[in-house]
Amino acid sequence: MQYKINATGHIDATIQLPTSKSISNRALILSALSQSPYEIKNLSDCDDTNVMVDAFETETNLIDVKAAGTAMRFLTAYLSRVPGDWIITGTERMKERPINVLVDALVSLGARIEYLGKLGYPPLKIKGTALDGGEIYLSGGVSSQFISALLMIAPTMTKGLTIHLEGEVISIPYIKLTLGMMAQFGVKASWEDKTIHIYPEDYRPLEYVVEADWSAASYWYEIASLADKAEIRLEGLFRDSMQGDSKVAELFLDLGIDTRFVDNGVVLTKTARNTKKFFHNFVNEPDLAQTFAVTCCMKNIPFLFTGLQTLRIKETDRIAALKAELKKLGYVLRDTGDNILEWDGERCEPEANPVIKTYEDHRMAMAFAPAAIKIPNLIIDKPGVVSKSYPRYWEDLKKIGFEIEE
Repeated sequence: MQYKINATGHIDATIQLPTSKSISNRALILSALSQSPYEIKNLSDCDDTNVMVDAFETETNLIDVKAAGTAMRFLTAYLSRVPGDWIITGTERMKERPINVLVDALVSLGARIEYLGKLGYPPLKIKGTALDGGEIYLSGGVSSQFISALLMIAPTMTKGLTIHLEGEVISIPYIKLTLGMMAQFGVKASWEDKTIHIYPEDYRPLEYVVEADWSAASYWYEIASLADKAEIRLEGLFRDSMQGDSKVAELFLDLGIDTRFVDNGVVLTKTARNTKKFFHNFVNEPDLAQTFAVTCCMKNIPFLFTGLQTLRIKETDRIAALKAELKKLGYVLRDTGDNILEWDGERCEPEANPVIKTYEDHRMAMAFAPAAIKIPNLIIDKPGVVSKSYPRYWEDLKKIGFEIEE
C-alpha cells in the first residue's frame, strides 16, 4: 500500500499524542518484577508495547516480538530469570539485529541462553534460572536498551549487579529514564563516573500512569516548522519529563518554533528565528535525527549531525535510508564513519514522482510525511509501519487538513 499526501501550510490544531512507548515498555517489566496487582494506566497502544503485553499474557513458551527491538532486549533479560524454557524470535529484520552483547553479559551473570540460528542474533532459546549477578564491563557505546535490560533485572540477582561502562557513554537519558523508573518502583542505584551499582532488593508495586511521547511530538514540531502559519497544542506532555527526547523543545527554537507549557500539554507557535546552519550531537537523542534531517532539508538549512553511532542498527540503517530517500527529493547528504551525517547545501535533480521507502521503520514514514507541506503529491510506501509507535498518525494528519489517499 502507498499513501499520496498533500498538505496545507496553515495549521491550527489540538492533538492528543500517543503515550510513551519507552516508558510503557519499562513499566511493563518493572510491574512484572514487582508482582504488581495494579493495571498500568494510559499504556501505549502500539505494536512495540502490544507484543510486550502479549508476551506476559501468552500461555506458550514461544515469544514473537515481531519488529520490536525494545521488547527483544527487555524480554531476553527478563525471561532469563523466569523458570521455564523459552524461545524468543521476531521478524527477518530482527534476526539481523545483533544481540550478542546482551546475551554475553547475561551468560556471564548466570543465564542459560542458546542461539537457534546465526551466532550472535535472534532467535534465542532461554532456560530461565536464578541469576548470580556480580560485575560486568560493557562498552558505553552499545545500545542503551542492552544496559536498561540488565539494570531492570539487577535487583533480582543474588549478588546484585555492578556495570562498568567503558569509553563514551551514549544515550544517557535512556539509562537515566530506566534508573528513574526503577526508583519509582522502590529500587535505587548509585551511578558514579561510569560505574552503576545496584544491590539485591525487592521492587514495590505501584499504580503507574504513562505520560505522552516526546518522540511522537517531534513530528508536530516538524509540521509547525514547515508550515507557513502554525499553532499546535500537544496534549499530555510535561516540562519535567524523564524522556530524553523532550530536548526537542529546545532544539526547535533554532528552527522557528517556540514552546509554551500549559496545563497538561504544550503549545507550539511559529517565530521568525531560523539558524543558518544546524549543528547537534544526537548521541542522547538518536530517535530525533530523522525528524531534523528532513526538516532542515525542507527549510534549506545545511546541517552537521554527530553522535549517530546507533542509527545503523535500528529498524533499518537509518543513515543509509536518509541519504537514499532525501536524494530522491533533491538533497545530497554525506556520511563520515558511523556517527556523522551532513548536508552542506548540495542539490541534485529531484525525482519527478518520488516514492519514499519506509524500510519497515516507523520513523522514516513519520519524519518524511510532513515534507508534503513543501512537496505536493508526496508518496509514502508501506505507511502502515507507523503502528509500531503511533497508530493514529495518519488520522491525526487528516484532522489538521492533510489530504491522504491510497
